[in-house]
Amino acid sequence: GRSVLVLERQRQPGGCLQSYRRDGLEFDTGLHYVGGLADGQPLHEAFSRLGLMDLQWQRLDADGFDRITIGGQTFCLAEGYDRFVETLAVHFPQEREALKDYVKMLECVVQNDADTVGLMGTNAYDYLCSKFRDSLLVNVLSGAAMKLELRRESLPLFTFAHAQSSYIQSSWRLRGGGSRLVQTLTDGIKRQGGQVVCNADVEELIMHDGRILSAFCKDGEHYEGDVFISDLHPAQTIDLVKTNDIQKSIYRKRLQRLENTTGMFTASIVLKPDTLPYFNHNKYVYREANVWEPPSGSPTIDRVMVSCRVPEDGATYARQIDLLTPMPWTLWQHWQDTKVGRRGEIYELQKERMADECIRLAERVIPGLGTMVDKCFTSTPLTWRDYTLSPCGSAFGVRKDCRNPLLTMLSPKTPVPNLFLTGQSLAMHGVEGVTMTAFNTVESLEFLLGQASRWAERRV
Repeated sequence: GRSVLVLERQRQPGGCLQSYRRDGLEFDTGLHYVGGLADGQPLHEAFSRLGLMDLQWQRLDADGFDRITIGGQTFCLAEGYDRFVETLAVHFPQEREALKDYVKMLECVVQNDADTVGLMGTNAYDYLCSKFRDSLLVNVLSGAAMKLELRRESLPLFTFAHAQSSYIQSSWRLRGGGSRLVQTLTDGIKRQGGQVVCNADVEELIMHDGRILSAFCKDGEHYEGDVFISDLHPAQTIDLVKTNDIQKSIYRKRLQRLENTTGMFTASIVLKPDTLPYFNHNKYVYREANVWEPPSGSPTIDRVMVSCRVPEDGATYARQIDLLTPMPWTLWQHWQDTKVGRRGEIYELQKERMADECIRLAERVIPGLGTMVDKCFTSTPLTWRDYTLSPCGSAFGVRKDCRNPLLTMLSPKTPVPNLFLTGQSLAMHGVEGVTMTAFNTVESLEFLLGQASRWAERRV
């Protein structure tokens, strides 16, 4: 019942879901797999309401949707909580009961039966070390966690558990990539009378009498509205409001002090035809059992995730794979004042060298991968920053901290009554996290509109 307008600063909508094309092929930016899409699981109802279950989803291998290689050993993470326990108990029989307790906790989290506040204040690493006696198992259970930032001193158990639990229920890849999601969502908005305007880079949110009146874009366009929702980083959102009240507010200073998660380096590889059979799982490769060690400031790559794109023509051989590894901003800040495509030869050489390192590490599970490469396209935290405006190329938004959970878990509401937040920096990141956060934002908005309606009725 509301008139909806989406302002997108890029040439195409989608943010971390959008795809890009090179040499006639489509590459994903942030979408590699999702969890909990089967009937009765966390994302199924939400995706059904949004029309996304009609897309071509491919379920990953039930006997090992994620495969963790540490040193010379490979461990499978199996679908289903019982199978998950039994598969790992083959390698860690003495930890069977502890594994059962662990998955009970995950089930409570995914069913929203857990003590959220308690889990937010619990250190994930400390919990795992107290639950399991075998340090290798701690690393194996954490090995698929390149979809979040592992931080030994501060990662909340709530964040860790949410990033793991729904994938154990079921894991899926999208045939055709993230652009299919974006197109479906965009078509849904337009069918209901909404608009999506691209190349609309909002420069300022114009405020009067304590409320936002309009969004002013760099091209000079003004867009008026009753309610404004931003999925920019919260600190950047509030910076768009230029009034002194906001500039001096405690809320603004709080957002500016928040730390952000690390960035990612991605090597998107085009394979030579008929060289690598498609594999229906993800491979996580570590040089050593140091999963919880943060990525160093040196260019050495010690971990990599290998994701295989589903062949769209039903072929048995893969055409594209992505190699991802966490990457600190310090390795790229020398070029922070440069623009995409104009960073210079040294930057390009560093990207090439890191891509080669990722390939060599991935060869531990895909022998001869280097000889299969036809072309390779890379992105760094700088690339991520320039396309998403995420500070320092942060891949997962605001860093959650079990030592101060209330400070780092943000509400959709802001001090400006008609300005709301959404996106990965609030409660949870990832496809599931952002989807559920969006529904929370809508609930907050409905409450506001209900209040306004009741106030108007009282006036009448």
